[in-house]
Amino acid sequence: MKKNIIIMLLSAFTSGAVQAQDWANLKRFEKENIELEAPKKNEQRIVFMGNSITEGWKNIRPDFFANKPYINRGISGQTTPQMLLRFRQDVINLSPSVVVILAGINDIAGNTGPSTIEMISNNILSMAELAKSNNIKVVLCSVLPAYDFPWRPGLEPAEKVIKLNSILKSYAKKNNLVYVDYFSAMVNKSKGLKEDLGSDGIHPNAKGYKIMEPIIEKGIAFALNNN
Repeated sequence: MKKNIIIMLLSAFTSGAVQAQDWANLKRFEKENIELEAPKKNEQRIVFMGNSITEGWKNIRPDFFANKPYINRGISGQTTPQMLLRFRQDVINLSPSVVVILAGINDIAGNTGPSTIEMISNNILSMAELAKSNNIKVVLCSVLPAYDFPWRPGLEPAEKVIKLNSILKSYAKKNNLVYVDYFSAMVNKSKGLKEDLGSDGIHPNAKGYKIMEPIIEKGIAFALNNN
């Protein structure tokens, strides 16, 4: 009996350890990254790094990514430390001309533990600096407005989003990076997401993405043409 319990505990520990090793979900795009061909001559590849808002984009608005050199590397639920860990394999190694970084809302929600605004911004800026050091142009995106989290109500994220966006905008201006402002186009009077742009107050619907698309395409074009 005691032997069986020990075996069960060892099995549970081993299983948990294996799962814990991929905290950043490094396996998620491993196959796609291997199969992805190097950019063709004169191809200006764009990688979108983010969370569920980025991941959901290609599902809700697949036409936006079709027949374009756009690579979606969003993973639902992810926080900035997770993205930073996978940034080299999911962005740098794909040899893009531009990376679009949209991140931070899940950190504010505490998805992987408590995070200060400084911690969140530092992770995002570290991704930007990694990209720059590898000759990849950077588009920093404002975090979308959020009044409350349906999965963690009561955290009052609205002012934290505004503060984070202010840091990102200031950094972009100081370092000659592109900053795209989704927030201003999507915020309501309560500093949350407009009701007609998403059903849960966090994730955009098709109408929300339609607002975001010309904003980001203008930002990408500016990044590509700005030396």
